[in-house]
Amino acid sequence: MTLDELYQKALSLPLQPGCYIMRNRKNEIIYIGKAKRLRIRVSSYFRPGADHQPKVAKMVSQVDHFDTIVTDSEFEALVLECSLIKQNKPKYNILLKDDKGFSYIKVSNERYPRITVELQKQDDGATYIGPYMSTFGIRRLVETAVLAFKLPTCSKKFPQQFRKERPCLNAHIGRCMALCTGKISEEEYNRRVQEAVSLITKGSKTILHSLRAQMNEAAEALEFEKAARLRDTIAAIEKSEAGQKVIKTTSDADMDVFAFAGDEKNVCAVVLKFREGHLCDKDEQLMPETTEIDEVREEFISHYYIQSRDVPRRVLCDAPFEGMELVSQMLSEQQGHKVTLSIPQKGENHALIAMAYNNAVDRLKREAGRRSRDENALGELANLLGLSSPPKYIEAYDISNYGEEAVAGLVVFQNGVPKRSDYKRFIIKSVDGVDDYASMTEAILRRVARYDEGTVRGFSTKPDIILLDGGKGHLHTIHEALRGTSFADVPLFGMVKDDKHRTRGVVSLQGELTVSMHRTAFALVTKIQDETHRFTVDYQRKRHSRTSFRSSLLDIEGIGETRAKLLLKEFKTIEAIKNATVEELAAVKGMSAKSAQAVYAHYHT
Repeated sequence: MTLDELYQKALSLPLQPGCYIMRNRKNEIIYIGKAKRLRIRVSSYFRPGADHQPKVAKMVSQVDHFDTIVTDSEFEALVLECSLIKQNKPKYNILLKDDKGFSYIKVSNERYPRITVELQKQDDGATYIGPYMSTFGIRRLVETAVLAFKLPTCSKKFPQQFRKERPCLNAHIGRCMALCTGKISEEEYNRRVQEAVSLITKGSKTILHSLRAQMNEAAEALEFEKAARLRDTIAAIEKSEAGQKVIKTTSDADMDVFAFAGDEKNVCAVVLKFREGHLCDKDEQLMPETTEIDEVREEFISHYYIQSRDVPRRVLCDAPFEGMELVSQMLSEQQGHKVTLSIPQKGENHALIAMAYNNAVDRLKREAGRRSRDENALGELANLLGLSSPPKYIEAYDISNYGEEAVAGLVVFQNGVPKRSDYKRFIIKSVDGVDDYASMTEAILRRVARYDEGTVRGFSTKPDIILLDGGKGHLHTIHEALRGTSFADVPLFGMVKDDKHRTRGVVSLQGELTVSMHRTAFALVTKIQDETHRFTVDYQRKRHSRTSFRSSLLDIEGIGETRAKLLLKEFKTIEAIKNATVEELAAVKGMSAKSAQAVYAHYHT
């Protein structure tokens, strides 16, 4: 549909509350919104001469058609909007970081569990607590709990390595219970792990009350050694608490604090999370291509808790927004208890708003400084390469060979920074033996074919320049391969290295250009070349690792992919599996005595 057709359709909508769903030509949902009056809100997107923010204008330019759902009230529209966003994750809605950006506290599923910080949840039977936004804060929390209860932090396997070596330095200085001596019972160890988990999940107040009761009970029973251990644990927790008083409120209530700041290009939202009066986490979200703080505030806070069940009873905001009462009502109904949204005007809570705002301003300053450096680097690179404008979308290619197999890596830098969502990997299929030129030709022509199809996600952008990890030979080969294609007009350059495998310069079809005299451009080219090489080689190593893994374990009778993965996860390397006893192999979850015997026999006959 044309813009005028969309506008006429919007004018036919009712003046009732509801949700609208914007779709592109592929029928993909790109934006979901709610409205008090659908006709007014939706028509505002397509009204002739409308002055939109860059992000909204970009979204409108991609709308082919839209759907609407009428609701009985604005509150129902808000609930429906949140539900639809959660299901579809539209491109142009303000979305929180996905799970890759979160941190989790993991309690492993084994006889002697370990507590660690992980970046992703795995389907391994372990207990995961979270997600948390701040990896630094969570690591400090886990370190406090592990130290307080003297849990081991080494890589030893228990009970397999009981009494195999002398206790380490941590045990001698009182930082570890010395589980490796075999003198700590399984019940005692697991009790301490559960107490550490309680400290992490419930805070110090609950666990300190329990530990003091246990200490007094042990003293009454004349178990002075146990009482002393509990006393030391209490002291360790209180010491860690003392170090956090600078970020402690006078209230023990849980609350989240929202503040927003903006500049000429971005809006930044900061959320400070207080639990039991302590600042335990901070979330920063940068919204590019928008300057309307009031609009961002309403959408961001309305949608913030879509993916999270961790909703406190109090939410502090830096300024009011139109749907505050509706958001409070929705969260209260979802949580089963009252959730209050308020704007503090003075006192301690107002100071917390100021703290959040200062963090948002600081992030914008850092972003502006980084953006300025990246823009300078791109401008200098454009001058060096003779381009008419800075290359905002750069693609770089590298080839990695192992034996007869070759893979190619495609790395993307947008506005001078890596855009990892657009990275691509290619397994070379048409080339026999080692032939970098032919392998790179195949990878780039496959990339061009995906662009021409116009239906493959992530291949729709045409690069401003292409950088090849190689010299004149690579350039001439790819230049000839791209003749007559839609990429024939894309400038090509090679990235060459010195004899120590460090970036030396850039090669054009006319000759080599020395980059080292142009400091910011040289740093950018080096960064691109290093990242392309890392990405490509990592992929080759992973493929080789899987190949080795299959050839070694999957040849054993009774060992399929599931058991093989469990063994490698437990023992880490094939060498460790070879050295394991039958009993140790059988102790792995999913292994039977027969399969353990088969693995042992395979490596010892």
